[in-house]
Amino acid sequence: MLALLGVLVLTMTAPLAEAGPDAAANGDGVPSPELFPIPSDLYPSSLPGVVWQGGESAEIELYEFFDYNCAYCKKAAREIDEVIAADPTVKLGLVNSPILSVGSVQAAKVQQAVLRLYGPAVASAFHQRMFAKRGQSDGASALAIARDMALDPAKVEESADSAVVAGVLRRQAELDASLGVSMTPTFAIAGFGFAGWPGKKALQMMISNVRRCERPTCDGKR
Repeated sequence: MLALLGVLVLTMTAPLAEAGPDAAANGDGVPSPELFPIPSDLYPSSLPGVVWQGGESAEIELYEFFDYNCAYCKKAAREIDEVIAADPTVKLGLVNSPILSVGSVQAAKVQQAVLRLYGPAVASAFHQRMFAKRGQSDGASALAIARDMALDPAKVEESADSAVVAGVLRRQAELDASLGVSMTPTFAIAGFGFAGWPGKKALQMMISNVRRCERPTCDGKR
């Protein structure tokens, strides 16, 4: 069974909350999430353990702070996949924010072990399978996914319990705390963050704005 380092769990303790689509709609009827600026020294671009989805040369980077037991993260995963598949200029960086349960921490450890042992493409496929499955996520269910992918579950479990993986997740948890992330999903794009999944159309609008004015909104009001 996956071990849990007490200091890691305590670092990741936060309100047990998920952010849903509660943003106000703009004039086009598309939700406009409330944005907050992210200081450059806290932006996740140099964070270790980020799992990337999308083309390596994509010019627009979207980051998602997620939990494998977050229902809104699961809904967002399906729709973000559609956005990335249709737009090769966008890529998604996945950052663990396992704040909902001990099982979430265990699943995050397995994800990082898969990334460390098998590389980003396999880790991305693992992530998609985690959100495609039914039921709660924990260490056992994450290892079962690894086994179904023909990965070595013993090696994955050993790596998941390593000091290296614990250190990476601790770094991600420290960034969560510095940014005040207490809900999942939370996103970052073009120097700004927002909590909650506003929907596919809202994300596409923000991406369009980033291309046009290098920020998620171009009206200068947010």
